[in-house]
Amino acid sequence: MLRAGLALLAFLAAYGYASAADLTSPLHSDKQWKQAQQDLAQGKTVEAKAEFEELLKRYPNEADLHLFRGMSLLRLRDPDGAVLAARRAIELNPNHVDARTFVAWIELEIRGNVDGAIKEYQKTIEVHPELAEPYANLAVAQKRRGDLVQAVDSLNKALERKPNFATALNNRGWIYTEQAKWAEARNDFERALKIDPQDQGALQGLARILEKERDYAGAQRILAQLNSRSPNFVYWLQWGRVGLIRFWWVLLSVAIVLLVMGRLKKARTANG
Repeated sequence: MLRAGLALLAFLAAYGYASAADLTSPLHSDKQWKQAQQDLAQGKTVEAKAEFEELLKRYPNEADLHLFRGMSLLRLRDPDGAVLAARRAIELNPNHVDARTFVAWIELEIRGNVDGAIKEYQKTIEVHPELAEPYANLAVAQKRRGDLVQAVDSLNKALERKPNFATALNNRGWIYTEQAKWAEARNDFERALKIDPQDQGALQGLARILEKERDYAGAQRILAQLNSRSPNFVYWLQWGRVGLIRFWWVLLSVAIVLLVMGRLKKARTANG
C-alpha cells in the first residue's frame, strides 16, 4: 500500500503545475502553450504532442516544453522517448524538479530500475534539500529495494519539512506495519486521518492495526465504510476474512467458557 512517489495521472494533467521554469518567458503568454496543456490534461494526447512540437520550433530552449512533450510521449507508450525529452529539459534547467521526478518515476514504475530512480531522487534532493516531496519519493524507491530503515529515515526528513504531509505519514505507517511496530503505525494512520478523514490508505492501514489488536468489529466497520464509498474486491476480501476471524474467535471464546464451566462443575461434583 506504499504510495508511489509521483501520482502520474495528476502530473500528466498538470495544467498550472508548479514548475521551475522562468515564468517571464514569452512561452507562458502563448495561447498555443495553454491550449496544448489543456489538450494533454483532457486526454487529447496526439494533438497535444503535435502542439508541443510546433511550439518547440519557436522556443527550442524551453525546458517545460521538452518535459511536456515527454509526458505526451509517455501517454503514447514511448517511455524511452519520454526520458530523452525529460533529460533534455534537465540539460536546459538542472534545477527542474518536475523533470527529474518524471524521469525517476519512469525508471521506478516502468523500467523497474530502482537504483536509477534512487539516483534521480537524490539529485533532486541535492538541488532542493528544502523540499519534502523528493524525500518522500526517495523513500518509495528505497522501500522497493527493501531498505526499510533508510526509507523511514527519508520519510522522517520529509515530515520535518512538512509535518502535515499525509502521504509521508501514510507510507511510514505501512512500513511500520511491515516492521510490526503497531503503535507507531497506528499513530501515523490516525495523524493522516486527521488531515483527511477520507484517506483510503490510512483507513485500510488502521483496519489492519485494529485486526492485529483483535478489534475485529472495529476493523470490519472501517472496511465496510471503504466498500460502501469505493467498492473494491481487495476491501471486500479483507472484510470477509476479518469477519471469519471474528466469527471463529467468538466460537473459540464460547468453547473456552463452556470448557471452564464444565471443569468447575466436574470439580464441584467430585468434591460433593
